[in-house]
Amino acid sequence: MKGRTVLYTGAAGGLGFETTLLMIERGATVVAVDRNRAKLAELEQAARNRGPGRLLTSDADMGDLVAYRTVLEGLLAEVDGFDIVINNAGIYPAKRFEEFTLEEYQAVQRVNVDAGVLAVQVCLPCMKERGFGRIINISSITVSGGWENLSPYVASKMALIGLTRAWAREFGPAGVTVNAIAPGAFPTDAEKIHPDPEGYERMVLDAQAIKRRGHAGDIANAIAFFTSDESGFITGQTLHVNGGWTMN
Repeated sequence: MKGRTVLYTGAAGGLGFETTLLMIERGATVVAVDRNRAKLAELEQAARNRGPGRLLTSDADMGDLVAYRTVLEGLLAEVDGFDIVINNAGIYPAKRFEEFTLEEYQAVQRVNVDAGVLAVQVCLPCMKERGFGRIINISSITVSGGWENLSPYVASKMALIGLTRAWAREFGPAGVTVNAIAPGAFPTDAEKIHPDPEGYERMVLDAQAIKRRGHAGDIANAIAFFTSDESGFITGQTLHVNGGWTMN
């Protein structure tokens, strides 16, 4: 990844952290965008002396699209363009469908979908000019069979798969590939929404073909593949990284 510049949203979270470090080890310049300044500081500490790449960080509220566009345009100018965009940021409020207001539903779409659309709008012209680009949308296992109490989240993650396919068709002639990754159940902060963590872990292991919990490195390796030259003839696809929980 030497010489590549990456925009990575939600990079300081449980799955983004290790991927960011891996890309730095492989020589990339990674611009990590996250709303959690404390976690970004932890990422900065972990990235020191990690490898030939470098890390830049920016805390941003991706729910405020007007302000977020200003942030993105400033970052684009600072690094002189992005080669890779990873849309990973997401929120996941959990409650019964009838308890969600329309405004709450729309707030999830803004962060999980619209912020990614905005990132691609800002970064795509440079990719087309260079004749190279990689866009990776982080979806979710929840789209494979639905998931109760997470309707806005599931809808947003399915929307990313639709965008992946449409963008792949449209951007392919310019040398830009677009793929999605649908992680399974990983032990991150997202699991804290479950009232019975031990019972949830038993359910996950029972459902998976591989009887261990996934770890961040599993996602990091999948993302690294989609950012590489080796994946240059793969586009419009969704890779399910879930230990065989679902099989597509």
